[in-house]
Amino acid sequence: MAATQEALYGRLDHALSWSEADLPERERTKHVHRLHPYLGKFVPQLVEALLDRYVVPGGHVLDPFAGSGTTLVQSLESGRDATGIDVAGFNCLLMRVKTRRHNLDAIRRDLLWAHEQASVFDPSRGLNERSGYVGDWFAPQAAAELLHFRSLVDQVASADVLRVILTRAARSARRTTHFDLDFPRQPQLEPYWCHKHRRTCKPVEEARRFLLRYTLDTLDRIEAFAAVRAHEAHASVVHGDARELDLSGPFDAIVTSPPYPGLIDYHEQHRYAYELLGLERRHEAELGRPARGVGRAAIRAYVDGIADVLSNVRDALVPDAPVCIVVNDRRELYEEILARAGLRLEERLERHVNRRTGRRKGEYFESILICRAG
Repeated sequence: MAATQEALYGRLDHALSWSEADLPERERTKHVHRLHPYLGKFVPQLVEALLDRYVVPGGHVLDPFAGSGTTLVQSLESGRDATGIDVAGFNCLLMRVKTRRHNLDAIRRDLLWAHEQASVFDPSRGLNERSGYVGDWFAPQAAAELLHFRSLVDQVASADVLRVILTRAARSARRTTHFDLDFPRQPQLEPYWCHKHRRTCKPVEEARRFLLRYTLDTLDRIEAFAAVRAHEAHASVVHGDARELDLSGPFDAIVTSPPYPGLIDYHEQHRYAYELLGLERRHEAELGRPARGVGRAAIRAYVDGIADVLSNVRDALVPDAPVCIVVNDRRELYEEILARAGLRLEERLERHVNRRTGRRKGEYFESILICRAG
């Protein structure tokens, strides 16, 4: 018989492993953490715990694999400065919107105006632009509504916020099955049996309801975060390859979760954003891309890349700074990675993750590696 959840938690760090009752979904996606879905992010409460345990109050935190910005957001909430680096352009856009100190009056005015424009738009007027991707993945009405909303972006000061709303709505409005929003392989054009709803469903035909809902939700979440963030704390977002950047620092700690080999393509995950917004793609520099596979050469390239990042950023740390790395090291790669990066493993913590859904559901464990230079 498999171990019960209670037995699993009994062997793990209680402060880093939460049951669904202890940490419901609304808390895991509080304020700006839910501005846009993102695979592979860690829960903010884990970052809170690591900051409290290992990072000096008022310190400057670095995340060289910043992703959707969880480390940055929680650093700001705790009164710490933060710098996030990511090679993916959409990730950087999302982080900037989450961490920017917005003029709340201006953003409310801009978003309510965009909400009104989206609500009165007549999709039968249509728009002639139809790129191959938009034409394939969106029904005609949905495409017209999304492209109209895109036309509003440059008419407001809160342009980046509208870009995030647009991409969030585009993700929901794609011609795909409800149970396969994370990894759609081809457009779904006909009704289908939905494993999520246990009934026959139809592909989405329009985007308006998503645009309207997410515009108001985004406003609420930005306002909620503005009320809890520390006003003196500041975040910086760097779009680049952390193996090559010259970082001055100094940083008081690293809190990060590197990509896993062969698991998630962080550019393809948000392809709709790159297509609609014309963002620069740097997918060839992305570490652990599934397209490279998990063969010997791919794993060697992954080890080289992660070690090069950690070695590069180590030089920007203050002496004896903690390096907190959240990983699932089932291939046992990190002993070599840490040695090559000049990091010494000081402590290894284990946590149980039990809230994955869809194709990614099931038992899952993570390690938190607490390291220091030397």
